Formats: sequence, structure tokens, C-alpha cells
Amino acid sequence: MELRTLRYFVAVAEELHFGRAATRLHMSQPPLSRAIQRLEGEVGALLFVRSPVGVTLTPVGAVLLEEARDLLDHADRVRTRVSGAASGAATLTVGILGDGTDPGVARLAAAHRQSRPGVDIRIRDTDLTDPTCGLRAGLVDIALTRAPFDETALTVRTLRTDPVGVVLRADDPLAGRDGLRLAELGDRRWFQFPPGTDPLWQAYWNSGEPREGPVVRAVQECLQAVLWNGTVGLAPLGHDLPPELAVVPLTDMPPSRVVAVWNTGDTNPLIRPFVDTATAAYRHPTPVRARGHGHGHGHRAKSLGSD
Repeated sequence: MELRTLRYFVAVAEELHFGRAATRLHMSQPPLSRAIQRLEGEVGALLFVRSPVGVTLTPVGAVLLEEARDLLDHADRVRTRVSGAASGAATLTVGILGDGTDPGVARLAAAHRQSRPGVDIRIRDTDLTDPTCGLRAGLVDIALTRAPFDETALTVRTLRTDPVGVVLRADDPLAGRDGLRLAELGDRRWFQFPPGTDPLWQAYWNSGEPREGPVVRAVQECLQAVLWNGTVGLAPLGHDLPPELAVVPLTDMPPSRVVAVWNTGDTNPLIRPFVDTATAAYRHPTPVRARGHGHGHGHRAKSLGSD
């Protein structure tokens, strides 16, 4: 498979229309269609179901889309690092889980600009299905994320710990409580992560129990599941949420660890200084603030993936 053909495939998969994909790729439609047909021949299966109004992905196409995105990301990173080496520029690719609204990220960015102004930082924002942010796939040099996850062949530095609460709609009968125990939520629906998600990560955010509920990949999907379906989930305390949501502290939930993680044995000289700067930047705790509106003593929370 050529990278160019995979880029064609991703464009069609995202647009779900050959004409729009061809326009996006600045090419005509016939050669695009021929390239996809050749790719289907290489794969040995149909990737799209065609119809007069557009196309839909087959199950095989859905698998290839996920793999192709990772492969293209990796190829782009290789190109960036090689170009940087050729030009003498120093580049570090950092994976961030969920979002970057944590004050620790802002402090780290400011401190790093001051201490290492010659280093170009590339950010890769990732969803909740991979707590290592593409580290094992070689997509990033270091990740700012949350434990626990499989730490095999990884080096982990804890930057901060945060208490955890349960996210509820503000009008939920439990939203006014000062605290809750996990057993009190046993009959509720929780959000789930897709099959293949790190089992330690999945178990932590489901409190070690088998749960039923909608499958989510991103922080906003978690919050929307609460708003629309009354689903409950866990989140670190600290950041603001919409007034329609509340977070009640869990009294028997182990805290969430914010960590920096990198591949053990990686000799990239930029990693250790970055970790030292991150350790200092995250040393100041994020205050937990009360919600401040009329639904009791629930708290606002930072997003599950905040760093």
C-alpha cells in the first residue's frame, strides 16, 4: 500500500463521497475511483458500499481507516523529524490526552518556552481510547496523560494526583450530595470505551466493575452522554463544566494520577529536560472549586482527559 493511496482512501472515508473527496484532494474523480479499486484489490475486500448519493464504509473499511490514520500520522512525524534533523532544528512531539485546558499544561508551555526556546514542540491531541497517546505506535516522543495503563516498556513520572468525582446532570437527585460511594451508583448506566482499549484504563474509569452504557471516544462524548441519557461517569475534580452538569466527589475512589510517560530506553536528549520542566510546572495543585449555583454541593470537574 502506498501512502498516497491511503491518503486517497482516508479522504473518501471522511467525506463519504467520491466527488467531494476528489475536490479536497485537488484531483479528478476517475483516477481517485481507480486508486480505490486498486486498493480494494490489494486488500481483497470491498472498502465502501457505493450508492447514487454517496458511499458508506464496510466493516473492513472501518478497520483500515483506523489503521491508515495512525500510519499516516506516523509517516508525517517521520517526515517532520527527518526534516528537523536535516535543518538542525530540535523537535519534540508531545501527546496530550483529551484536552489541554489543565492549568498545568499552560504553566508547562510557558516554562518550556523560557528554558528551551530552541526546541519546537509538536502537539498531538488524542482521544480516550489510547491513554499513551500514540506512544507505543511511535506517533509521539512523550505523553502527558493519566494513569493507570499497561506500563510495560514505558517509563512513567507522576506529576500530580487529583481526586475523582462522578459526573451527573445537575437535576439528578444525587447531584446535591456532598459525597458519594461507588456502591450507590451500582444501578446506573456508565459510559464505556471501545473494545481493545487498555484494560487497566477501562477498569479504572469503570471502578473495576463490568458496566453497561454508551461507547465513547472523547471527553465531549462523555459529557453529552450524561446530558442526553443520564449516563454517569467519572472525572477528576477541578475544571469548570456547563451549569447543566455537576460532579460529586467519590469518597472511596482512588485519585487520578497525571503522568508524563515515554518509551523506556529512548535516547532522545529532549525528553529528560522536558520531564524535569513538567515536574516543576505541575507541582502547584489545581484548586477544587464549588459549583456556585443552586444545586447543592456538587463540584465542577476537569475533563476526564485533562492533564
